Amino acid sequence: MINTEAALREFLPELHKAEWISMDTEADSRHAYPEKVCLLQFGVESGDYLVDPLAGFDLGPLWDELHGRELILHGADYDLRLMRRQYGFVPRVVFDTMLAGRLVGNPTFGLRDLAQKYLGVELEKTSQTANWGRRPLTPRMEKYARNDTHHLKALTDALRAELEELGRVEWHRETCQRLVTEAANPPAVDRDELWRIKGSSRLRPRGLAVLQKLWLWREQEAIASNRPPYFILPHEMLVKIAEDAESLPHRSPHAPRFLTARRKATLREALEEGLAVPDEECPRPLARRGRRASEQDMARFEKFKKRRDAQATELNIDPTLIASKAELMALAQDGAKAVADLMLWQRELLGLRS
Repeated sequence: MINTEAALREFLPELHKAEWISMDTEADSRHAYPEKVCLLQFGVESGDYLVDPLAGFDLGPLWDELHGRELILHGADYDLRLMRRQYGFVPRVVFDTMLAGRLVGNPTFGLRDLAQKYLGVELEKTSQTANWGRRPLTPRMEKYARNDTHHLKALTDALRAELEELGRVEWHRETCQRLVTEAANPPAVDRDELWRIKGSSRLRPRGLAVLQKLWLWREQEAIASNRPPYFILPHEMLVKIAEDAESLPHRSPHAPRFLTARRKATLREALEEGLAVPDEECPRPLARRGRRASEQDMARFEKFKKRRDAQATELNIDPTLIASKAELMALAQDGAKAVADLMLWQRELLGLRS
């Protein structure tokens, strides 16, 4: 385990001379809040290495060494978002073995599935939901973590050959590059939507004001206790309390019994704050996004769907790789912009011009 600056300095020359680098991350979203990266795994010709980001040493030299290198990952989207958010690092190029597995037509494309099919290797999954924030790691956790990178190069070689045979190398390259671009340019966060959790659409303005205050209360409690918000109070209970408050504004709803006395008191304070918001300042329900699909829209949607499904059947790939249902509806309703949002290989399969 690399958990000191001295150990990192010894490892960096291995990265520098490596012909290829495989990588993975282990994060903790079940036992910590906000979510944090707990382990970085690297595979190179000389072996598999674990880097401990919880040890408190400077990881800057690591990211500097990785700058401009191609990284092999499996299911890169999650790892890229984590690294961008926590370290401000986005690789130049990635080879995503999960995407490659999907693009050559594998109906199951987890790392265990692909390792078994292409390499004849049986990987265990017992540590998938382990607490990666614990130290020291158990021997089983260490073995699991090293296996996440150990087979990626051999898997890449097998999948790259199949992509070449099928003429889909460019599909994969373009899709991986989109992942990198999206990770480097995350969408702006709308603070007015973060608290609009599932079920909030049925609330009126007063209930929304209460829900907003309750959500902020829960966020503060989650951060203070380093526990995910749903461990404090589930979404549905927040919405139910807000719903009761708007129906019975003069009677304070009961706080859940399992909360501590302190949390019950602070929850009631948040609820009272929501009830005290002036009517004109209460949040309003969000307007419906986009226009309702017309008969003409639906006819165009079905036309695109039929074309997509026929191509997917012929190519033996998941139809959603070519275009999702939302993308098909966007094509039906706003053709020019929707076409521009698609990748080149998707447009070609759908018979669209740039």
